[in-house]
Amino acid sequence: MDGTYGLNREDYDDDQAGEAPPPVIGGRERRMQVRAYDYWSSLLDGRACPLIQDLDPASIADFGPHSVLLDFSRSIEDPTIAYLGRALRDECGMIQGIRTVSDVPRGSLLSRLTDHYLQILANSAPIGFEAEFVNNAGLPTMYRGILMPFTSDGNAIDYVYGVINWKHGAPAALSDELERQVADVLTLEPLPELLDPFAAQTPEPAFESDASPAAAEVLPELASSADDGLMDALAAARISAEDARESEGRAHGALYAAIGRAYDFALAAEAEPEAYAELLQDEGLKVQARAPMTPIVKLVFGATYDKTRLTEYAAALSFARHQNIGRGEMAEFLTRYPGGLKAIVQAERARRAPAARPDKSERAREALRNRAPQAVIEIETGDSEFVVLLARRIEPGKVAILGPVDDTAFVEKAVRKIAG
Repeated sequence: MDGTYGLNREDYDDDQAGEAPPPVIGGRERRMQVRAYDYWSSLLDGRACPLIQDLDPASIADFGPHSVLLDFSRSIEDPTIAYLGRALRDECGMIQGIRTVSDVPRGSLLSRLTDHYLQILANSAPIGFEAEFVNNAGLPTMYRGILMPFTSDGNAIDYVYGVINWKHGAPAALSDELERQVADVLTLEPLPELLDPFAAQTPEPAFESDASPAAAEVLPELASSADDGLMDALAAARISAEDARESEGRAHGALYAAIGRAYDFALAAEAEPEAYAELLQDEGLKVQARAPMTPIVKLVFGATYDKTRLTEYAAALSFARHQNIGRGEMAEFLTRYPGGLKAIVQAERARRAPAARPDKSERAREALRNRAPQAVIEIETGDSEFVVLLARRIEPGKVAILGPVDDTAFVEKAVRKIAG
């Protein structure tokens, strides 16, 4: 079966649905759609469409790994993929750089989800879909998905959040072989010595809803290779950043690894300035001289990530670059630095702090100390080093001292004035 349908809450109740899911998909996928739809509904808050600011896919442990977020703010024809969950990414083998829908390989599971996004813009409401196909690995794949609209300004739909779950069946060749072996056995006498070996050796059809971790196991080598290009370095950094968000609040290891990947991406950007400039233009980001690493961390962790943390991560990258930390060394540098990330951020802020302005008054005092006096008289003036005396001219070349001026601000001004 292959189809899409508009969604209401009752559409998800298995005993009320007008169309039952394929038996091989079963209820788990349908319940995932229920949870995704209920989550979307919980964000409405009286609006026709939830605000994108209220959505954080990385924090949704239930179905976040099975989800994708499309950003239409740059282009409707080729939206940006703002978030791609680990399970969905691994199932599709998306360990290389992917920025927009046009980068999604045709025939992949992800393409089956993104094929429906224009219907969201037309209907302004969640859309459900379910079908089966043979994926790029030759596995029959049965899937069920839901796409839900979001808005950044409360009016136009400029984001679409999708959740999809799936089952893999046995390859067609294996299924044919199973059928042949079963048919052969049915023509034999049911002797134990024949049935038992057959039972032990017969392959069973395998169904799974979560992707193989093989891609994740390859990732560290991919991310640390010195031959990585700019987009590969960015993809590896984004994957590591997602891991850090998923383990937030626990050990520092995942966060330090993510910052390390971001630093490697920064070095790759230095090596490919033209490609990096094009990437920044595509993402609508600009480099500022006072914060050169800010676009790096926004590309890796997301522009909507906590701004305070983005600022800290950018400061850490700047400090490491000033220290000439090498590729693949940043995570260990963070771990070994006394005080860790916080201390590095403080060190970078101290490094950037402007030098203290020279004390003009002290400079003027030093100049007057070295100047030869015009006259020396005895008069009580208190304990101050410099005093201002008021005098009256009595004849050319002669003055009568009347007394000191007791005004500190006036004295300081006079000192700077006389010192020139």
